Amino acid sequence: MRFLFYTHSLRSDWNHGNAHFLRGVMRDLVRRGHAVRALEPHDSWSRENLIRDRGTVAIDEFARAYPELTSDIHGPEFDHEAALAGADVVVVHEWTDPALVARIGRARAAGGRFTLLFHDTHHRAVTAEGEIGGLDLDGYDAVLAFGETLRERYLAAGWGTRVFTWHEAADDSLFHPLPDQEPECDLVWIGNWGDDERSAELHEFLIGPARRLRLSSRVHGVRYPDAALAALTDAGIDYAGSVANTRVPEVFARHRVTVHVPRRPYVQALPGIPTIRVFEALACGIPLVSAPWLDAEGLFRPSDYLTARNGEEMERHLSDLLADPAARAEQAERGLATIRARHTCRHRVEELLAILAEVGATAEAIA
Repeated sequence: MRFLFYTHSLRSDWNHGNAHFLRGVMRDLVRRGHAVRALEPHDSWSRENLIRDRGTVAIDEFARAYPELTSDIHGPEFDHEAALAGADVVVVHEWTDPALVARIGRARAAGGRFTLLFHDTHHRAVTAEGEIGGLDLDGYDAVLAFGETLRERYLAAGWGTRVFTWHEAADDSLFHPLPDQEPECDLVWIGNWGDDERSAELHEFLIGPARRLRLSSRVHGVRYPDAALAALTDAGIDYAGSVANTRVPEVFARHRVTVHVPRRPYVQALPGIPTIRVFEALACGIPLVSAPWLDAEGLFRPSDYLTARNGEEMERHLSDLLADPAARAEQAERGLATIRARHTCRHRVEELLAILAEVGATAEAIA
């Protein structure tokens, strides 16, 4: 089949975790013999910020890491109808411009011979309901939502009659243990400070425990305000800026433990949806300690990672793991086993192909 993905950016992962998953899915589709193409807008804020932050060499790094993937930039004069005519399956990400979302839907409704899917991997359906509710999805065959609570939100709001849960996952061709790399530091956290969606939680579950335990710690990410940088410095945490996602397995391998600090909207309004970093960290075989979130769908076994209910419990878990190499190894192996059994991009492609078969069978019945 010929797949066409409309993305905010495939080339850039700057403050753009959606690119991680799409790269892995597209790579697996190519391995299976499918033709895959991505499109991204000429004014992608993620790509623009990536170049401003790390230079055009960062784009070159993507090309070297994913030589089998093609991502073309489209501008105002781009012929979308011609691109759509050459596709069997079109997947439109929710960061796509609303006017373009509607244009693609009209092309499908006007007799387009492709299956059209809308892909949502964000919390805007709850935190910016008007933006998602204002999208014209009438021409879309189905919606892919990255969690069951988000799927239910779409159905309840009437934003789609066919909505499927399609979680993110780890690209295990990239994210896997690097046993030859010896850890050199205690703790690493990879994440963006962002829009004050977890500022208090980062102080409680990351900065405080690292300071009190006097851990050798490192943080990677972007959009850190001056107050956050000062807090990291005060806690003795090395702020190392942004890092290409292709280099994250090396970063994890150089550290003994990592933490997960979910954003508040996912904890409060969309339980059961972890960020992709949980999948990627466990795939790399690093022990993980998480701030509270409800695994409402049973994605993981309780033993796959440790959960800290508060900062003091986070401190105890980190202290225990760092003092016991055998416990770290056992913890890492449990999480890794679950990823390999259930949560790789290969698994998600199998799910996508099953969804397409179901949607296609329904469309034929209607016709």
